[in-house]
Amino acid sequence: MARTVAIGIQDFEELITEDCFYVDKTYFIKDWWESKDSVTLVTRPRRFGKTLTMSMLEHFFSINYAGQGTLFQNLAIWQEPKYRQLQGTYPVISLSFAGIKETDYEGFKYRMNQILTDIYQKYRFVRDSEMLTDMDREYFDRVNLVMGENDAAYALHKLSEFLNRYYDKKVIILLDEYDTPMQEAYVNNYWEKMAAFTRSFFNLAFKTNIYLERAVMTGITRVSKESIFSDLNNIKVITTTSNEYADVFGFTEEEVFAGMDEQGMTEKDEVKRWYDGFTFGETEDIYNPWSILNYLVQRKLSL
Repeated sequence: MARTVAIGIQDFEELITEDCFYVDKTYFIKDWWESKDSVTLVTRPRRFGKTLTMSMLEHFFSINYAGQGTLFQNLAIWQEPKYRQLQGTYPVISLSFAGIKETDYEGFKYRMNQILTDIYQKYRFVRDSEMLTDMDREYFDRVNLVMGENDAAYALHKLSEFLNRYYDKKVIILLDEYDTPMQEAYVNNYWEKMAAFTRSFFNLAFKTNIYLERAVMTGITRVSKESIFSDLNNIKVITTTSNEYADVFGFTEEEVFAGMDEQGMTEKDEVKRWYDGFTFGETEDIYNPWSILNYLVQRKLSL
């Protein structure tokens, strides 16, 4: 029976539990984990499944989803006994900068403070545990909507420390659309202030963070300015020319044709002629998932 092809669902759990059309990309978990890279930055064009992939990683690794292996039991990663044991075993900090599109630096600071405050409130139970000292709790409470830049820059590092102390395990950080606020800063002429804050924020979260197990960042551009990543010599950058993970973000031709078979569609040569695809690394064309899903729903090719 053909699964429902849903447009715009970016939450992995919803996609699986609702039995929606999903192309199995869970082998990325194994490939990434075995790479042992400390910080991985993956850049891909828009609508290539970056946010859904980050949601998949969160649902697989996060302690918050412990015992929910059923989400993966019919997928490729669950064929690996070693990885069944990894599901739901790490504290995960997951955040997105997709909504930071402010026209001035003050607006950016407020939006960033909102995001960090929301994350801290998610882990309020850690603040109230015996694992934290009174000084720790004082810092925890300073993470709020009006906190200063120094506290904001240190927030992910300190939360990593708190979670490490609480769970006795290093953390995984997932940062989606890292470059959205940088693009806005460049367009709206507050780049220098943004760059200074972001450099400190990234360095504290991803470079000097002894509580970090692994991290994944996604974005559209490799870097907005080279200086942003000048201190992060531990970062592995996966661009559209990289062979690693080339077929993870997007659909291969084989996957497109399998989806068409499931939906009872036969116009494969027509789709192949129509699609002006991307080539990632040295692989075959990689199809934009958004375009293909819309085709499977509408059953016609858009121009």
